[in-house]
Formats: sequence, C-alpha cells, structure tokens
Amino acid sequence: MAFNSSFVASYRDAGLPDPETRPELFEGVLWRRAFAYLIDLCCIGLIAVVVWTIFAVLWVLSFGMLGPALWFLFGLIPLAYHTLLVSGRRSATFGMRMFDLQLRSWTGERPVLLQALVHTVLFYLSVGFTACLILLFTLINRRKRTLHDVLAGMLMVRTLRYVGPPG
Repeated sequence: MAFNSSFVASYRDAGLPDPETRPELFEGVLWRRAFAYLIDLCCIGLIAVVVWTIFAVLWVLSFGMLGPALWFLFGLIPLAYHTLLVSGRRSATFGMRMFDLQLRSWTGERPVLLQALVHTVLFYLSVGFTACLILLFTLINRRKRTLHDVLAGMLMVRTLRYVGPPG
C-alpha cells in the first residue's frame, strides 16, 4: 500500500488540513464534486446497460428462476462502483479523477475498503432519505465536507502533483 507521505504529514501535523493554510486543497471542490458525480452517473449507467444485457440472457436461460437474485445484484452496481474505486489506489471514482479530486481518510491515507463502503452507504441513505437536502451541509462547514464525509471520517480534496509542507 503506497501513499504520499508529504500529504499524510500535513494531516498529522494539525489534523485535517485547514482551508486557510492549504487553500489549494479546497479550490473549487464543491462544483468539481457535483460535476464528478454526473460523470459517475454516466459510468454507472453504462455499466448497468452491459450488466442488464448479461442478466437478461441469464434470466431467460434460467426461465426466470434467477430473477430475484439478478435484481439484487443489479442494485449493487452503484455501491460496488463507488466502494471499489474510492478504496482503490487513486482514492477516486472516474468522475473524481476527471475533475482532479480524491477522497482521503482523516489521517491523510487512502480509505480502506470498509471505510469506503460505509461512506458510500451513508451517501445513498442520506441523499435518498432527505431528497438531496442533506448536501446543503457543505455550505456551513469550512472544509466543504458532506455529512457522510464527516460520519465516515473522510475528506474530499484536490489531487495535487506535489503537496509540500503546510504554509
């Protein structure tokens, strides 16, 4: 497991990076995050079309017996997409990569699989139950974290080629 030690050091020195001392980590995070999610929805849609085609063939070949299991697996596509990519070596989904973003744990390291799973489940539950109103939480905190970021112990920051010491 490799990680950027200079990035981790900036977290451990003073906890989470401060937008006043490290503004480059937070420039445009909100709008980038919104557009990144739109790209992710397109990616999930493409995956869903391919998987749906495969599942339709399996459903017909099993005379409908696999129907309930296939529907359950089909519902896991967004969960698997976000969890596996956020816990991957780049700590970002394809949309996040396009908009120069990454999710990091509060220690500055990339999230582990369980932390990424919790983050994804909290995202879908909180956004689903509040009709996206919970996302307004980003407007009242300095680091522009969503509530599911806070509860999962994660932070969305810009991906920087070199992150030097604070200040």
